[in-house]
Amino acid sequence: MARPADRATADELCAAPAPHAGSALASPGATRALLEAYGLATKHRLGQNFLVSNAVVQKIMGLAELSPDERVVEVGPGIGTLTLALLAEAGRVVSIEMDRELEPVLSAHAAAHPSFSYLMGDALRVSAEQIVEAAGGAPTALVANLPYNVAATIVLAYLQGMPSLRREVVMVQAEVADRMCAAPGSRTYGAYTAKLALLARVTGRFEVGPGNFMPPPHVDSAVVRIERDPIVDEELVPAVSEVIDAAFAQRRKTIRNSMSASGYPKDALDAAFAACGIAPTCRAETLAPEDFVRLARALAPTS
Repeated sequence: MARPADRATADELCAAPAPHAGSALASPGATRALLEAYGLATKHRLGQNFLVSNAVVQKIMGLAELSPDERVVEVGPGIGTLTLALLAEAGRVVSIEMDRELEPVLSAHAAAHPSFSYLMGDALRVSAEQIVEAAGGAPTALVANLPYNVAATIVLAYLQGMPSLRREVVMVQAEVADRMCAAPGSRTYGAYTAKLALLARVTGRFEVGPGNFMPPPHVDSAVVRIERDPIVDEELVPAVSEVIDAAFAQRRKTIRNSMSASGYPKDALDAAFAACGIAPTCRAETLAPEDFVRLARALAPTS
């Protein structure tokens, strides 16, 4: 149970004005004080990695380039370290947190900041309508230190499910960032890379070492900026995504064999490959996202 003095100190931290493009919670001392005040130290110091570098927060905000009229959605706010920086620059912030034990901290932030609201629940189950209602309108940006186990899924799902998002600035595990940034033919290029490229492109990245967290994680991290820049009409994304999944389903096989094993008739594949100028003996990782768009259109049934 938190002592009254501890809780008062923690509430002051929640309400503290942010340093320039930074956060009053982005230090080991402030993070430790807030965790202890809310009785979270034992569980959360061991189970989560809290960002304690104001320099990293400032770099995130620099990539985000928020304006006062924007609504921002944040996934995985934790104790609100990045949240405070977002509130200083955006018009409205809505955060989604799954851990119920963090709700008292988020409630304190909401009490101190009228432009902040939060939703408790799984970010992959909360509906776009719930987010829009909580934010008072459609969000234009996702800015978050994402939970690493679902980061890649969230990045793509929010682009697909929330067309109002113009950009995402997210911290992810470095190897996930590598997949997001990969070029055709590289080892890290795969189905996820191609599907992300249908809707957006990576326009910025910087690395974040373990020493910027408390406690330090056992992995390297990176922050990427992803801007919506579709190469196909969004209503066609599901069909192209199906083609991509089939092409990469058996990565070591030729694209013809992999796609036929996924149920595409070989005669239809041969006609589509010929129409697109794609060699049926190539492998999926050699094709650019635009190639998959052309292939999906060639395979589309004609009315």
